[in-house]
Amino acid sequence: MTIYIVKSGDTLWRISRTYNVSIDSIVETNGIKDPNRLIIGQSLVIPTPDNVHVVKAGETLWQISRMYNVSIPDILGENNIPNPNLIYVGQRIVIPKPAIEVNGYLTETGPVGVGILEGTGDYLTYFAMFSYRITAGGDLTMLDDASVIDAARSKGVIPLMCLTNFEGRGFSSDLAHTFLSSPAVQERALSNIVNTMKEKGYQGLNIDFEYVYPQDRELYNAFLQRAADRMHANGFSISTALAPKVRADQPGLLYEAHDYPAHGRIVDFVVLMTYEWGWAGGPPWAIAPINEVRRVLDYAVTVIPRNKILMGIPLYGRDWKLPYVAGTTIAETVSYNEAIDRALRHGVPIQYNTVYQSPFYRYWDESGAEHEVWFDDARSYQAKYDTIRQYGLRGASYWALNLQTPPNWPVLVGNFRVLKY
Repeated sequence: MTIYIVKSGDTLWRISRTYNVSIDSIVETNGIKDPNRLIIGQSLVIPTPDNVHVVKAGETLWQISRMYNVSIPDILGENNIPNPNLIYVGQRIVIPKPAIEVNGYLTETGPVGVGILEGTGDYLTYFAMFSYRITAGGDLTMLDDASVIDAARSKGVIPLMCLTNFEGRGFSSDLAHTFLSSPAVQERALSNIVNTMKEKGYQGLNIDFEYVYPQDRELYNAFLQRAADRMHANGFSISTALAPKVRADQPGLLYEAHDYPAHGRIVDFVVLMTYEWGWAGGPPWAIAPINEVRRVLDYAVTVIPRNKILMGIPLYGRDWKLPYVAGTTIAETVSYNEAIDRALRHGVPIQYNTVYQSPFYRYWDESGAEHEVWFDDARSYQAKYDTIRQYGLRGASYWALNLQTPPNWPVLVGNFRVLKY
């Protein structure tokens, strides 16, 4: 695929002629609602084949392998080249895509959840059902998730049970403390978890405990080891979600109990929650500014094996009403489609921050209030996939699958082959 940025005077007809592809294919790939309306600065995924390299004078396979960050043996195998020293000018070499694992968190069950998995399942290795909640006594809140598990299996997607310390409308530090303080309660919970996983067909456990008290850090590590032993004994995988830390001693309730080295040692893989810089209660900012994401990865890869790291990627944006007032302003969460619709509706061009690698724009609503919108598009997703490749990570994990983000999927498969087991 190719990413094209809409300029003044562009039409889909002109763009389709430039790339020799049909208008329908551009519309379908990008989820465009009105083919007659484009906005300046909008990124479009053009579904053109680009995984073929034509050898130029003086090029070697070593240079080509470095250019695309793929190994020489993979290139040889993909193209049936018997002698790596014998390639010729004009030769067309298919560049194999690296393979990664991809997880997506799902918050919907029933027909809505089934529809989401039917639409995204081809792009997923796992889906994590958010969420099964622990109780202080070791019980679980149950979900009516049989239909989404069946939908996942029909797409070859591995279902993961996501376990949280969610209580009421948020994560509970007190609930986590009570739970982590009692090995007996944990054993009861693990028995319930294993029985439920076997009954429903889950194949792995993803633990997302957030806002754990700093003093409960070692208790949390001990629970993870206990859970890992039980999961592995029953043939299940275990993974965790980790707050985005840039150093081991990073202060804050969200960070301190998340022990990166311990998680890297105990569990099969981790999801780094590399999003929420632009959070609902904070000032306008990119949701996952790539410079901040890279700071997290720079620390993470020193203490967690790279082949255990799934980098978190947001499938949502936010709309802030200005002026921002701390403690008062709450941003609205929007999908990609809604972000594009608002730019079109208000006739404002989409801008792009090259430091954050994220699109944004401002508009004035009908009441005269100014807004600022940050979201992700094909360009920013490409920057994220470049990062996964450059850091040699296990793959990606999305929050959350229920938000429509049409351009992400062709960019994903334009960069990687999604592993299925």
